[in-house]
Amino acid sequence: MIANQQALIEAVNQTMPFGKYAGRKLLQLPEPYLVWFHGKGFPDGKLGQQLALMYEVKLNGLEAMLKPLLK
Repeated sequence: MIANQQALIEAVNQTMPFGKYAGRKLLQLPEPYLVWFHGKGFPDGKLGQQLALMYEVKLNGLEAMLKPLLK
């Protein structure tokens, strides 16, 4: 459980490294951008997994619950 919590905190606070929203925390990415990634395919690796997680967070309306985790 602790590893999952840490992974969630890391994903919420990960900074988008490229593109239109470079420099924003993944939790702060607009939902349409994540939907676009979902349709095109998330990048490989850890960033892709984190983006997919943020997509699920936004899809299920959990963003407000996670905002206190932002650093």
